[in-house]
Amino acid sequence: MTKNILNRRQFIQGTAAGLALTSLSASGMIKQSKAQYQVALIGTGWYGKSDLFRLIQVANVEVVALVDVDTKLLNEAVDLVSKRQKSGKKPKAYSDYKEMLKEHKLDIVLIGSPDHWHALQCIDALKSGAHVFVQKPISVDVIEGEAMVVAARKYNKVVQVGTQRRSTPFLKEAKEKYVDTGLLGKISHVEICCYFHMRNGSNPPLMDVPSHFDYDSWTGPAPLRPFDGLPHRRWWRAFMEYGNGIVGDMCVHMLDAVRWTMDLGWPNKISSQGGIYMQKDAKSNISDTQSAVFEYDELNVVWQHRSWGRAADTKYPWSYKFYGDKGTLECSTMSYDFTPAKGLGEPVHVDVEIDRVNYPEDLTEDSIELNAAPAMRAHMLDFLAAIENNSRPVADIEEGHISTASCILANMSMALGRPLVYDPKTRQVVGDKEATSLLMRNYREGYKHPHPDSV
Repeated sequence: MTKNILNRRQFIQGTAAGLALTSLSASGMIKQSKAQYQVALIGTGWYGKSDLFRLIQVANVEVVALVDVDTKLLNEAVDLVSKRQKSGKKPKAYSDYKEMLKEHKLDIVLIGSPDHWHALQCIDALKSGAHVFVQKPISVDVIEGEAMVVAARKYNKVVQVGTQRRSTPFLKEAKEKYVDTGLLGKISHVEICCYFHMRNGSNPPLMDVPSHFDYDSWTGPAPLRPFDGLPHRRWWRAFMEYGNGIVGDMCVHMLDAVRWTMDLGWPNKISSQGGIYMQKDAKSNISDTQSAVFEYDELNVVWQHRSWGRAADTKYPWSYKFYGDKGTLECSTMSYDFTPAKGLGEPVHVDVEIDRVNYPEDLTEDSIELNAAPAMRAHMLDFLAAIENNSRPVADIEEGHISTASCILANMSMALGRPLVYDPKTRQVVGDKEATSLLMRNYREGYKHPHPDSV
C-alpha cells in the first residue's frame, strides 16, 4: 500500500519571527496558530522528552522550562532541548514544578512524570491556565481521574492523553475501512494482550540515594519505599505503589484503541484474575500473569498478559483483535491484518510507515520508538487543533479516564476476587462498599488527594 508522506513544510509555515501552524486534524482545518506556544515539560525522562521532541517537530514552540527531581537527567535534557528547538535557547531548569508554574505564564504543559504524580501535576497546571498533554495512564486511582476530568472542564482547558493509537495513521485507516463500514459484520468478541517480558525480575540491594536525585520529592504522594536504585524507566513500573502494573501500562493502550474503534464508553462489568504465578523471587509486586474481561452489551473485550513464556501470537504480541461474523481485524503498533470470512474478499496486510525523509533527527534520537513517532506527531497536531478550535481532542481527558479507570478496576477485581460494576455518576462501585473505599488511595502525609468536588 502506498501513502503520501507529508513534508514538514505542510506542518510548519512562515518565518522565525512568527510561524503559522496549518494542518488537517480529526476536528477539521485549523486556521492559524498564535505566534508561538510557551511550553514546559514536567518529567524529563525517556518518554517525556520523546513527547516534547514530537511537539517541537510540528509546531512553533518555545520550551521555556523543564522540571525534574533528578538534576543529572534535567541538565542533560536542557542541553538536548536547546539543540532541538529553533531558538537554540536553553530552557530554565526547575526541581519543583509548582515553582515553575508560578514563574511562567504557559500555554502548554507536558507531563511525562511517573503515574503517581499525574493527577496533582495535571490539576495544578490547569489551574495555572495551561493546556495539558498528560501521559497514560492518567491516574493511579479512580477518584484522581474523576478530579482531573472535572478540573479540565472547570478551567476550560484542553487535555490530551498520550493514547496515540487514536492518531496512528494506519490504525485510523483500519478503523475507517473495516469497522466503520461494517465489513467485519457484528463484532461480539475482542482480544487484547501483551506478552512482552517486561516485568523487572531483579532484586537490587538497598543503597544510598545519589546526591543528584531527590527521592523524597520523586516519591511525592506515594508510599516511600526503601531506596534500592534509581527508579527511572522500568524499575518504578515494577511496583503497585507507583502505577497499576502491566494492565495499567499496556492494557490501557489496547483497551483505549478498542473503545475508540468501536465507540464504546464505560464497561458494564469488569472482572479479572491473576497474580504472581511464575516470577516469585523478584522484588516486583505487580502480576506476571493476568486476564480480565471488560463486558459490554453482547460484546466481551478480553485481556491477557504474561511476562513469561511464548506469546500466543508471535506476530501480534501486543495487540487488539476484532472478531466479527464477516471477518477478523488484527491490529498492533506495527501493522494490521484484515481477514474476511470465506468468500467475502481477499486478506489485506498493512505495515506502519516510518518517515525517514522529513524527520532524519528521529534516526539518531536515543531510545526513540520509531514506529510511534508518526502517531505522536499527529497526536500533537490534534491537540493543537483542539486548542485552536476550543474543542475536544481525540484523546480527551474523559476518554483517557474511562480507559485508565477500567484498568484500575480490573486490578481491584483481581485483588478482591469478584466482578465490579462502576457507576461514574455516583462515583461508586455498585453494591460494594469495600470496593468503593478503594477508589481513592491514601496519600502520604503532606500531600492532599484531589477530589472532583473540590478542584
